[in-house]
Amino acid sequence: MIDLKLLRENPDIVRASQRARGEDPALVDALLDADASRRAAVSAADNLRAEQKAASKLVGKASPEERPALLEKAKDLAEQVKAAEAAQADADTAFTAAHMAIANVVIDGVPSGGEDDFVLLDTVGEPRAIENPKDHLELGEALGLIDMERGAKVSGSRFYFLTGHGALLQLGLLQLAAQLAVANGFTLMIPPVLVRPEVMAGTGFLGAHAEEVYRLEADDLYLVGTSEVPLAGYHSDEILDLSAGPRRYAGWSSCFRREAGSYGKDTRGIIRVHQFDKVEGFVYCKPEDAEAEHQRLLGWQRQMLAAIDVPYRVIDVAAGDLGSSAARKYDCEAWVPTQQTYRELTSTSNCTTFQARRLATRYRDENGKPQIAATLNGTLATTRWLVAILENHQQPDGSVLVPEALVPFVGTAVLEPAK
Repeated sequence: MIDLKLLRENPDIVRASQRARGEDPALVDALLDADASRRAAVSAADNLRAEQKAASKLVGKASPEERPALLEKAKDLAEQVKAAEAAQADADTAFTAAHMAIANVVIDGVPSGGEDDFVLLDTVGEPRAIENPKDHLELGEALGLIDMERGAKVSGSRFYFLTGHGALLQLGLLQLAAQLAVANGFTLMIPPVLVRPEVMAGTGFLGAHAEEVYRLEADDLYLVGTSEVPLAGYHSDEILDLSAGPRRYAGWSSCFRREAGSYGKDTRGIIRVHQFDKVEGFVYCKPEDAEAEHQRLLGWQRQMLAAIDVPYRVIDVAAGDLGSSAARKYDCEAWVPTQQTYRELTSTSNCTTFQARRLATRYRDENGKPQIAATLNGTLATTRWLVAILENHQQPDGSVLVPEALVPFVGTAVLEPAK
């Protein structure tokens, strides 16, 4: 949720953020009205309760002659208090709905617009000239790394088996990410992949993109699409000690996405699938440290991309493509030879205080007063990276060179066609 102090003092900033995202600025006025109505309802209920309390004291001190009238007045006040409390509850409900409807306020400098309106920040590496490149699925099947046919037989479309060196390649990639995270002060976590509704909602995943989330109705639990979700819930309703600096966690988990609305898009191979594995960095820090921490997360992502030796670019994602929780997001996109374009491998988002406010995650400032923490997240490795590795390191004979950093995990420097 956005900061109410910012809303009340600078509503034009929130309206501008809404416009930059392509969302309705009138929601800001709806929230201002709901906020005013809620505060008026709270005040009315408080005043009536105080009046009722005073009237009750008078009844105890009244003479027999005065008592009937005072009792009648007390009874009338009790009814008024009951009605005022009901009105307050309704106002609270309306206020919460209006508050939850507004996305995070974008940071100054974030480009306006949608998916194609990003700003290019950097390009690293030159794409290799590959004559008649094979795509990752053709390579993966020939090398005995990926089995989509049996994945579909067992689980349906957009499921797959990683087999042999394919499994080792993914495990090595994730292990490399875990080692980098631990070396940089992250606590490695293997979190639950089923979470309660309040945790999923708290991280902002039950808004516009709720159709992407798998729900187990019988248990009222959700399968996570990223370990950002359980890691964000890890310190919910807590006051953290951030006096020694940010708290960093790296979650290794399987992730699940319905990919609703993506029919016919990236259906070949493992670019857009229902289940994948990922190591996700997650940070709690003081709000004033969030932008510097965002740059650190991007730096660690760059280290991982350098380790797999693929050409990539870094973009500043436009406001309309951020998602509701992010105030700024950087994507690293790797070159995919068969598509002759760059495709997203990593994202890192600064969510400022948006998620922590929903999940009541706080820290104490220098005066000991509780304040809302900031949260950030960033991908350190995921299954989709296999696409970039296979396509960029393919050789004319159909083999694929294993990036040097992954050779110890895979057990070979060259992946050769299965015999």
